Amino acid sequence: MSFAEDVKNELCQYESSSDADLAMKIEASCLLRMGGSIILGMKGAVGIRLATANNAVARRLLGILKKQYELPTNVLVRQGLNLRKKNMYTLSVEPSIEGRQALEDLALWPVTEQIPRSWLKSMEARRAFLRGAFLGGGSVNKPQSDYHLEFMTGNENFAKEIIHVLRLFHIHAGLTERKEEYVVYLKEGDAVTNCLQIMGAQSALMEFENVRIMKTVRNQINRQVNCETANLQKVVDAAVRQVKAIRIIDREIGIDELPEKLRIVARLRWDNPEASLKELEELMDGELSKSGIGHRLKKIEALALTYDPMGLEEI
Repeated sequence: MSFAEDVKNELCQYESSSDADLAMKIEASCLLRMGGSIILGMKGAVGIRLATANNAVARRLLGILKKQYELPTNVLVRQGLNLRKKNMYTLSVEPSIEGRQALEDLALWPVTEQIPRSWLKSMEARRAFLRGAFLGGGSVNKPQSDYHLEFMTGNENFAKEIIHVLRLFHIHAGLTERKEEYVVYLKEGDAVTNCLQIMGAQSALMEFENVRIMKTVRNQINRQVNCETANLQKVVDAAVRQVKAIRIIDREIGIDELPEKLRIVARLRWDNPEASLKELEELMDGELSKSGIGHRLKKIEALALTYDPMGLEEI
């Protein structure tokens, strides 16, 4: 089972703490607006159909419709043809006058109708809006991969409403088109976790946050290791260059011909080719600082280049 399915299964267990009837109506309206289709009958009769691969979503909607409107509903289960195919659950309300009245109450009929902003005054109503939209056409990546949560709908105006409601929670979403569908998406970890919390997926949120913390720690460790590796490589490259410079001077004039200050440092580096400047400083017992040693080694390099201008090019 995917992480997105786990989230939907958890959301289907959510119970509103206040404004329960309005919350259920908004949730059902958004769910059907995302994934439902209108069925037209004779003499003004209207019904609706929802097909979903998640039986928890089908049960959730069935429960709301029966409790709020006492509508007769049919549920058809179509079995997957192979092991990878999931069962499809098709919930239908056959066209009727009662069905049309229920759809009008849900702001789903006429089809141009939008959810009234007056429904969204309370926090619980706004949560129900996002929960229904996610149940009807939402998905979220597993936390181990890239952060991504999206709502997909064929209705551009409703996509903009989703963005509006997310903004009420200070969540900024993007909007794009994909195969004639409108996709509202979140790509930041904080935005995804905030959305999960708002919709009511607390267990999924905890799992997401645990993995997110592990990823953050792992990335910090990798950055630190990479930084230390890069610094070590710089130390090694500098030491190799310095030893080669000393070798050039020894070949041309001999180390003993260097001025005393340079000769001491040259001998120190020659005898300790793998030591860092800090380690060389310690070997000097405080007689010369790390910066002083580095300064003298640069002078030795410059002197070596006067004898062999190309001698240090390969380093």
